[in-house]
Amino acid sequence: MVLVTSVRDYINRMLQDISGMKVLILDSETVSNVSIVYSQSELLRKEVFLVEMIDSISASNETMSHLKAVYLVRPTSENVQKLRYQLSSPRFGEYHLFFSNLLKDTQIHILADSDEQEVVQQVQEFYADFVAGDPYHFTLNMASNHLYMLPAVVDPSGLQRYSDRVVDGIAAVFLALKRRPVIRYQRTSDTAKRIAQETAKLMYQQESGLFDFRRTESSPLLLVIDRRDDPVTPLLNQWTYQAMVHELIGLQDNKVDLRAIGSLPKDQQVEVVLSSEQDAFFKSNMYENFGDIGMNIKRMVDDFQQVAKSNQNIQTVEDMARFVDNYPEYKKMQGNVSKHVTLVTEMSKLVEARKLMLVSQTEQDLACNGGQGAAYEAVTDLLNNESVSDIDRLRLVMLYALRYEKENPVQLMQLFNKLASRSPKYKQGLVQFLLKQAGVEKRTGDLFGNRDLLNIARNMARGLKGVENVYTQHQPLLFQTMESITRGRLRDVDYPFVGDHFQQGRPQEVVIFMVGGTTYEESRCVALQNSTNSGIRFILGGTAVLNSKRFLMDLEEAQRISRSVQDFNDHQVRN
Repeated sequence: MVLVTSVRDYINRMLQDISGMKVLILDSETVSNVSIVYSQSELLRKEVFLVEMIDSISASNETMSHLKAVYLVRPTSENVQKLRYQLSSPRFGEYHLFFSNLLKDTQIHILADSDEQEVVQQVQEFYADFVAGDPYHFTLNMASNHLYMLPAVVDPSGLQRYSDRVVDGIAAVFLALKRRPVIRYQRTSDTAKRIAQETAKLMYQQESGLFDFRRTESSPLLLVIDRRDDPVTPLLNQWTYQAMVHELIGLQDNKVDLRAIGSLPKDQQVEVVLSSEQDAFFKSNMYENFGDIGMNIKRMVDDFQQVAKSNQNIQTVEDMARFVDNYPEYKKMQGNVSKHVTLVTEMSKLVEARKLMLVSQTEQDLACNGGQGAAYEAVTDLLNNESVSDIDRLRLVMLYALRYEKENPVQLMQLFNKLASRSPKYKQGLVQFLLKQAGVEKRTGDLFGNRDLLNIARNMARGLKGVENVYTQHQPLLFQTMESITRGRLRDVDYPFVGDHFQQGRPQEVVIFMVGGTTYEESRCVALQNSTNSGIRFILGGTAVLNSKRFLMDLEEAQRISRSVQDFNDHQVRN
């Protein structure tokens, strides 16, 4: 059930069965799906000498009949039209067409009619319509991620496109895994319900034959949930390696763009890869906390210095030959050391400049511990602190508002006013909009562990024992959800089944899809849960991978659209 392997297998099969020199043609989405699991050097070994985008192929007239064109694109009507145009005057000797999801019959007819010169050798569906960043974590990289926050009446066609894309992505995951799941959804989310119902319709009615795989002992479970049930996790600062890189610098398709850091020397301003598949140090440290990372990097630097010292001691021809043989590995090690040292150095500077240890301590208290009075004092002090950045002030007020929404409204209003005066760049009413979207009335789960008796007892026990690390004491709501599934206690009333397909016994495979996006803190939670050998394998997916900046950007966009709709309606009423 490892998604990275599924996508790699598809690409291997696609490239190794076609001999000779090839050009690989991708679209704006499949380029991420491929680049995240396959390196440039691996493509070269498969005789791929050129990688092009389908748009640039359309714009060029240069004939390359010595190359075989291998397309991997989404089966959209736009891509089919581009292919139709390209097949009308072929530039390549052969065309091998692979689509990352289900093709419609009408699209197949269009392609067949367009292939007048009979250059198309094959047309296949390879279900790789998702970005598999980690073995148990995938994303759909959706640009219009804010749409899940809007009522359907605001942008019906936009929400339909959003739902269709999510259903396509979920379908591809289950086709790649060769499974048909039982489907459940979060009752309080209209978007989650819609996606769950449309996915069930596709799997059990429209394409039931395609999804009719060999029955397993117990059906896998697909659970569709809504980001707004846990708005706290994407608002927190992170202190484990992968999550911290994404929060402070940005991680897109397992790549970090160091050009965004202006203080680096020119030769270091490059894009670097952070992948657990390609980087052994990152694989063993991606879930470690910041303090341990520093010590582990020091050990890696020491090991590298030993290797560098032995390379300087070249006295014989044999030494020289050994140095030449080991040089590629030495250069790779040097690049790896430089990459991790640069990242940790830059993050340390940001932690110091933004006083993030101070800010994060209050964030964690707001997320995990009670005490409204002390929390109000701590947030007020940080709002007054000149070193605290605007985004950190906003996040603190949001966390406080989510936690103490129903307590002392006067103090909450005072914090709103102070935020407006200290950080005027944020639109008025953004915190109130968050409460409207994800306040206590809207949520299903026990986000702060103060509704359910079991969670209250757990929090008390944790308080008595103390925590190992004050900066990483928060656990996402997802942890409780996985625990409920493992113990067979996920309530039907909160997470109803779609149709008459019910769970027989405990599932062994569970895909949790989060509408609105996941975080790396949650993907870490899933990886740790999978390592406990509970007998259930979890996979986490979402519409995007969030950090606090992206979550706030989506929130601002949803607020902007809601306001413009409201203004339009008010204008209509007045006239």
